[in-house]
Amino acid sequence: MDISRQFSLPEESIRRIIRTLPKTSRRIFYALVATAFFSAFGLFWQMNNALMVTIPAHGGSLTEGIVGTPRFINPVLAISDADRDIASLVYSGLLRTTSSGDLVPDLAESYSISEDGLVYTFTMRDDAVFHDGTPVTSDDVIFTVRKAQDTTLKSPKRASWEGIIAEAVDRQTVRFTLKQPYAIFLENTTLGILPRHLWEQIPPEQFGFSELNIRAIGSGPYRITAIKRDKSGIPTYYDFESFRRFAGGEPYIKDIRIRFYPNESALLRAYAEKKIESMHAISPTTASALGQSGNIIATTALPRVFGVFFNQNQAPVFTDTSVRQALNLALNREDIIDEVLSGYGTPLFGPIPPGAVGYMANSENTADASNINAARELIEKNGWTKNEETGIYEKKTNKGTLTLSFALATSDAEELKHAAELIRDTWNKVGADVTLQIFDIGELNQNIIRPRKYDALFFGEIIGRDSDPFAFWHSSQRLDPGLNIALYANITTDKLLEEARVLSGKDARAEKYAAFQMEIRNDTPAVFVYAPDFIYVIPEKIAGFALGPITIPSERFASVTEWYIRTDRVWEIFAP
Repeated sequence: MDISRQFSLPEESIRRIIRTLPKTSRRIFYALVATAFFSAFGLFWQMNNALMVTIPAHGGSLTEGIVGTPRFINPVLAISDADRDIASLVYSGLLRTTSSGDLVPDLAESYSISEDGLVYTFTMRDDAVFHDGTPVTSDDVIFTVRKAQDTTLKSPKRASWEGIIAEAVDRQTVRFTLKQPYAIFLENTTLGILPRHLWEQIPPEQFGFSELNIRAIGSGPYRITAIKRDKSGIPTYYDFESFRRFAGGEPYIKDIRIRFYPNESALLRAYAEKKIESMHAISPTTASALGQSGNIIATTALPRVFGVFFNQNQAPVFTDTSVRQALNLALNREDIIDEVLSGYGTPLFGPIPPGAVGYMANSENTADASNINAARELIEKNGWTKNEETGIYEKKTNKGTLTLSFALATSDAEELKHAAELIRDTWNKVGADVTLQIFDIGELNQNIIRPRKYDALFFGEIIGRDSDPFAFWHSSQRLDPGLNIALYANITTDKLLEEARVLSGKDARAEKYAAFQMEIRNDTPAVFVYAPDFIYVIPEKIAGFALGPITIPSERFASVTEWYIRTDRVWEIFAP
């Protein structure tokens, strides 16, 4: 017997029953049925939505503008921001930097460090390939490091790799041996890896002329798909496509176009005409105006130190500690940042910038007119008297009368020139006779800084993420090519810097750097002014974007694989 048929209610019988109902009752019946249907549908819809989440999806495009034109899209040779910007998209290293500033495996699967801190061993991923499909092996790593060490190539990376022995243990294992412990060595391993099979036949003398410096092939998150040139053959833009086999996973944004412009004015015109959606290398004043107009401005403090460095060897006035301390006391850093950087900066009171290991903030200095008076009192207490005719302080010495007079040198970059003018004006109010000397950056570097021919120098120092102030403050670095432009010498700080650079733990290094900074603060060999912000204009459509601590502009792409434009809705149990 067909049980389902026995207990089924024939469709015709249902219709007959409904027809027997009064007209009003039928309407009520239909309304109840409709209400039940929509209620069930709504309940299902709510349950479905409750179980679903939004996730990033592949697709979309981004067009960015930068100032400059790439010449060496090669991690070993890159010298400009344009070079490094493109190289950061095309190449990948053993390790990579995250948006939070941490170092994590990239081409490497794992690594280990020997107990004495001298041997670093990396095991590479076996699925990593270059954009042409060739596997990435230890031979490629060794080839790249040796090219960085090659004196013929004059690589900007050479100093970082000098004296380090690199060897391939096997196809997937690389070992680096150091002569002495070096706490920030891991930073070196973010160096992009060159494909040996494409470069090995090119002699060192021709390395810089290879077309591979323009049509670069790496193993990074994006591969070059097209290059557009103008009538002179100069690239006007590069097109990139996400690399599906990238070791860190295919990026979400499918296409990126990087357009090149000669200066900020051209960059801003392109932005206004909507030819580009994102950009950096704009002035703080421009950024402030764009922000007030509703554009999204992302910023982060750069680990750079801008300050006035005193040359006591050339200007005897700076041998008096009270003079250096008075000049430091008088300066209003906040005013300079507001005036010169439109607020996009951090006041500095020491040699280590924000974001670097050992950074120490100072909330005690609130310079104003009273600090200028305090500065005057300090130098008067130490034997200086004001010349009533000139208004300049003087001091009697065994060799005659010493006048509080010196020259302040800086470059013709608008930001530095403007800041130097404000510093000069402040110090003139104290009672110093400060003469401003402005130089073209090339002349400043070659004829002023290298031979140390300046009384005081307003300049900037680029400090790494894992700060190592050794090159800037150790007494062995006082003369060119050393970077100790204050010509500072202190046995205690020398020892602290030597000890800090061999410690692997950040806390232990930070402790050494705290003591180092106290010595600097007591001696005042320089007046530290500010660390500028990195400024990045990015469109609202980009999600997953994070701008953490960076050392150079190209590191804004550290998290580019996590940026996304499109999304999907999936049940939470299926979300990655």
